[in-house]
Amino acid sequence: MTSEKIKVVFLDRDGVINKERGEFTWQLEDFTINPGLIEALKELSALGYQFIVISNQSGIARGLYSMEQVEYLHLHLERYLESNGIKLLEIYYCPHHPDFGKCLCRKPGSLMLEKAIARFNVDLSQSCFVGDAERDREAALKLGLKAILIASNSSLTSVIPQISNK
Repeated sequence: MTSEKIKVVFLDRDGVINKERGEFTWQLEDFTINPGLIEALKELSALGYQFIVISNQSGIARGLYSMEQVEYLHLHLERYLESNGIKLLEIYYCPHHPDFGKCLCRKPGSLMLEKAIARFNVDLSQSCFVGDAERDREAALKLGLKAILIASNSSLTSVIPQISNK
Protein backbone atom coordinates (compact mmCIF):
# COMPACT_ATOMS: atom_id res chain seq x y z
CA MET A 1 0.00 0.00 0.00
CA THR A 2 1.28 3.43 -0.92
CA SER A 3 1.63 6.21 1.59
CA GLU A 4 0.78 8.80 -1.03
CA LYS A 5 -2.26 10.87 -0.12
CA ILE A 6 -5.12 11.14 -2.60
CA LYS A 7 -7.61 13.90 -3.29
CA VAL A 8 -11.24 12.95 -3.02
CA VAL A 9 -14.60 14.48 -3.72
CA PHE A 10 -17.02 13.06 -1.17
CA LEU A 11 -20.55 13.08 -2.55
CA ASP A 12 -23.89 12.89 -0.80
CA ARG A 13 -26.21 10.54 -2.69
CA ASP A 14 -29.82 11.74 -2.78
CA GLY A 15 -30.00 15.23 -4.27
CA VAL A 16 -26.37 15.30 -5.45
CA ILE A 17 -25.90 12.07 -7.42
CA ASN A 18 -29.53 11.19 -7.99
CA LYS A 19 -32.85 13.00 -7.87
CA GLU A 20 -34.06 13.90 -4.40
CA ARG A 21 -37.73 12.93 -4.61
CA GLY A 22 -38.82 13.98 -1.14
CA GLU A 23 -39.32 10.27 -0.43
CA PHE A 24 -36.94 7.41 0.28
CA THR A 25 -35.17 6.05 -2.78
CA TRP A 26 -34.22 2.38 -2.76
CA GLN A 27 -35.87 0.96 -5.88
CA LEU A 28 -34.24 1.16 -9.31
CA GLU A 29 -37.35 2.59 -10.94
CA ASP A 30 -37.17 5.59 -8.59
CA PHE A 31 -33.42 6.16 -9.06
CA THR A 32 -32.67 8.91 -11.59
CA ILE A 33 -29.15 10.28 -12.08
CA ASN A 34 -28.99 14.08 -11.87
CA PRO A 35 -28.12 16.05 -15.01
CA GLY A 36 -24.45 16.79 -15.56
CA LEU A 37 -23.21 14.17 -13.08
CA ILE A 38 -21.23 12.09 -15.57
CA GLU A 39 -19.68 15.14 -17.24
CA ALA A 40 -18.69 16.65 -13.88
CA LEU A 41 -17.17 13.43 -12.54
CA LYS A 42 -15.21 12.89 -15.77
CA GLU A 43 -13.83 16.43 -15.59
CA LEU A 44 -12.93 16.05 -11.91
CA SER A 45 -11.38 12.64 -12.55
CA ALA A 46 -9.18 14.21 -15.24
CA LEU A 47 -8.02 16.67 -12.55
CA GLY A 48 -6.94 13.73 -10.37
CA TYR A 49 -9.92 13.48 -8.01
CA GLN A 50 -11.37 10.20 -6.81
CA PHE A 51 -14.90 9.70 -5.49
CA ILE A 52 -16.55 8.36 -2.35
CA VAL A 53 -20.28 8.45 -1.59
CA ILE A 54 -21.44 9.28 1.96
CA SER A 55 -25.17 8.76 2.53
CA ASN A 56 -27.72 8.55 5.34
CA GLN A 57 -30.18 5.71 4.70
CA SER A 58 -32.51 5.88 7.70
CA GLY A 59 -35.25 4.00 5.84
CA ILE A 60 -33.41 0.84 6.87
CA ALA A 61 -33.85 1.58 10.60
CA ARG A 62 -37.46 2.53 9.92
CA GLY A 63 -38.05 -0.86 8.31
CA LEU A 64 -39.01 0.62 4.93
CA TYR A 65 -36.30 -1.25 3.03
CA SER A 66 -33.36 -3.53 3.71
CA MET A 67 -29.60 -3.17 3.55
CA GLU A 68 -29.67 -5.67 0.68
CA GLN A 69 -32.01 -3.39 -1.29
CA VAL A 70 -29.71 -0.39 -0.72
CA GLU A 71 -26.66 -2.41 -1.70
CA TYR A 72 -28.41 -3.60 -4.87
CA LEU A 73 -29.15 0.01 -5.80
CA HIS A 74 -25.55 0.98 -5.04
CA LEU A 75 -24.28 -1.87 -7.23
CA HIS A 76 -26.44 -0.48 -10.04
CA LEU A 77 -24.95 2.99 -9.45
CA GLU A 78 -21.38 1.65 -9.46
CA ARG A 79 -21.97 -0.29 -12.68
CA TYR A 80 -23.62 2.70 -14.35
CA LEU A 81 -20.70 4.95 -13.43
CA GLU A 82 -18.13 2.34 -14.51
CA SER A 83 -19.89 2.01 -17.88
CA ASN A 84 -19.23 5.75 -18.23
CA GLY A 85 -15.57 5.47 -17.25
CA ILE A 86 -15.97 6.54 -13.60
CA LYS A 87 -14.89 4.47 -10.61
CA LEU A 88 -16.14 4.99 -7.07
CA LEU A 89 -13.64 4.15 -4.35
CA GLU A 90 -16.46 3.24 -1.96
CA ILE A 91 -20.01 3.93 -0.89
CA TYR A 92 -20.54 4.45 2.85
CA TYR A 93 -24.05 4.62 4.22
CA CYS A 94 -25.58 4.92 7.67
CA PRO A 95 -28.59 2.62 8.23
CA HIS A 96 -29.57 4.28 11.53
CA HIS A 97 -32.20 6.80 12.56
CA PRO A 98 -32.16 8.87 15.78
CA ASP A 99 -35.66 7.69 16.71
CA PHE A 100 -34.33 4.12 16.92
CA GLY A 101 -31.05 4.67 18.74
CA LYS A 102 -27.87 6.69 18.64
CA CYS A 103 -24.93 6.32 16.31
CA LEU A 104 -21.81 8.23 15.35
CA CYS A 105 -22.06 7.61 11.62
CA ARG A 106 -25.26 9.43 10.73
CA LYS A 107 -24.55 12.85 9.24
CA PRO A 108 -23.98 15.41 10.71
CA GLY A 109 -21.80 12.88 12.53
CA SER A 110 -18.48 12.37 10.82
CA LEU A 111 -17.67 8.67 11.35
CA MET A 112 -18.30 7.64 7.72
CA LEU A 113 -15.95 10.40 6.56
CA GLU A 114 -13.37 9.49 9.19
CA LYS A 115 -13.37 5.84 8.10
CA ALA A 116 -12.96 6.78 4.44
CA ILE A 117 -10.21 9.31 5.15
CA ALA A 118 -8.20 6.77 7.15
CA ARG A 119 -8.79 3.84 4.79
CA PHE A 120 -7.88 5.70 1.60
CA ASN A 121 -5.24 8.09 3.00
CA VAL A 122 -7.19 11.16 1.89
CA ASP A 123 -5.49 14.55 1.69
CA LEU A 124 -7.98 16.80 3.49
CA SER A 125 -6.35 19.96 2.14
CA GLN A 126 -7.14 18.94 -1.45
CA SER A 127 -10.48 17.24 -0.88
CA CYS A 128 -14.07 18.36 -0.29
CA PHE A 129 -17.58 17.15 0.46
CA VAL A 130 -20.42 18.14 -1.87
CA GLY A 131 -23.86 17.89 -0.32
CA ASP A 132 -27.30 19.41 -0.54
CA ALA A 133 -28.10 19.67 3.18
CA GLU A 134 -26.69 21.47 6.18
CA ARG A 135 -25.91 18.10 7.82
CA ASP A 136 -23.49 17.36 4.96
CA ARG A 137 -21.70 20.66 5.53
CA GLU A 138 -21.54 20.11 9.28
CA ALA A 139 -20.04 16.62 8.91
CA ALA A 140 -17.30 17.96 6.62
CA LEU A 141 -16.47 20.96 8.79
CA LYS A 142 -16.03 18.78 11.89
CA LEU A 143 -12.96 17.34 10.17
CA GLY A 144 -11.68 20.54 8.58
CA LEU A 145 -12.84 19.30 5.18
CA LYS A 146 -13.98 21.87 2.62
CA ALA A 147 -17.78 21.79 2.34
CA ILE A 148 -19.72 22.76 -0.77
CA LEU A 149 -23.50 23.00 -0.64
CA ILE A 150 -25.50 22.77 -3.84
CA ALA A 151 -29.23 22.95 -4.45
CA SER A 152 -30.88 19.52 -4.53
CA ASN A 153 -31.00 18.02 -8.02
CA SER A 154 -28.75 20.69 -9.53
CA SER A 155 -25.84 19.91 -11.81
CA LEU A 156 -22.52 19.14 -10.18
CA THR A 157 -20.85 20.93 -13.09
CA SER A 158 -21.75 24.26 -11.47
CA VAL A 159 -19.36 23.66 -8.57
CA ILE A 160 -16.34 22.26 -10.43
CA PRO A 161 -14.50 25.60 -10.02
CA GLN A 162 -15.11 25.53 -6.25
CA ILE A 163 -13.93 21.94 -6.01
CA SER A 164 -10.80 22.40 -8.10
CA ASN A 165 -10.04 25.96 -6.94
CA LYS A 166 -9.85 27.10 -10.58
